[in-house]
Amino acid sequence: MTDNPLHDGFITDEALATFRSRVGSKLRIKNIFNELASKDAIRKFCDGIGDPNPLWRDEEYAESSRYGSLIAPPSWLASVFPTWVLQGLPGVHAFQTSTDWEFLEPVLLNDRIVPESTFLDFRITKSEFAGKSILERQEARYFNQDGNLVARARVAGLRAERPSTREKGKYDSIQLPHPWTEKELRAVEEEVLAEEIRGSITRYWEDVEVGEKLPQIVRGPLGLSDTIAYCIGASPVQIKAHGLALQEYRKHPAWAFRDLSTCALEPIYGVHYNKAAANSAGLPYPYDTAVQRHCWLMQLMTNWMGDDGWLMRSFAKYRNFVYLSDVLWIRGKVARKYIDENGEHCVVIKTTATNQRDEEVMPGLSTVILPSRENG
Repeated sequence: MTDNPLHDGFITDEALATFRSRVGSKLRIKNIFNELASKDAIRKFCDGIGDPNPLWRDEEYAESSRYGSLIAPPSWLASVFPTWVLQGLPGVHAFQTSTDWEFLEPVLLNDRIVPESTFLDFRITKSEFAGKSILERQEARYFNQDGNLVARARVAGLRAERPSTREKGKYDSIQLPHPWTEKELRAVEEEVLAEEIRGSITRYWEDVEVGEKLPQIVRGPLGLSDTIAYCIGASPVQIKAHGLALQEYRKHPAWAFRDLSTCALEPIYGVHYNKAAANSAGLPYPYDTAVQRHCWLMQLMTNWMGDDGWLMRSFAKYRNFVYLSDVLWIRGKVARKYIDENGEHCVVIKTTATNQRDEEVMPGLSTVILPSRENG
């Protein structure tokens, strides 16, 4: 057995030609998880991102809201399909680098969602992390049972050769797991528990001031149970067991690796919980998923805007990696207020996510629509 359990693929001229032929085409989505926005599906997803908002969880509470029933948080759509199809280039690692979400309609209780994915384009680039790479763009669309487009997400991702990322070892000097003290951990836990939810108290557009800071949310130290909980609620990849998994891996050997500690076959997704797999991908320690991280950011917005607000847009870049044992402080600041061409009262919020090493790992901009005292 090798010290690098993941299969190594390369960006060859032949692979690029095949990749180029797919540009503009609709991609086959195999990793659809939730389709029906049932009470259980919404609850399990919210458990997986740590979102206690009663608008998504408490039927009696939600019945008194403007929706008249439970609804799914906007981020729940990531549990239908995680915005991104891993296509082509077997053995060439994939990292999401940004997502621009746009939300058009709410997902109501028992709505049925159908996703689509289109391969927009790609370009060859070079990165400090991986050398020769491919920057790929896709667009995901989500439709309800009436055929209405409820949301779209434009996604960018980096495809990188694993031998190059291992050789460069850009992040090898980071001390992991992070050496927290008990005092530091206690302080972090108090911040986690101090999360504020606006809820049924209406936040009016006129009451918001440019420069106003949003109450932060804190995530971490990120642990294995957090990863498991997210998979239970969202399952970004098809996780199968025993013969079902083996059949898939025989068809697609690059989808799995042999875990050196158990001799079991594991999905490539194991880079998020298996140190040897993460090392083989050129990372020092298991790390989070970008879509999971963005869900936390959207929770910052829904916590702040209250039940009567609407998250219209959420854009974020995924910089650096969030490793198991890391903590994130996710914050926002009002950057702009305006009334759009449809008469909607909009607030633009600049967002940040900083870890304990003072690294910015998720800068972004979100736009929220709030009710108006004067115009309803």
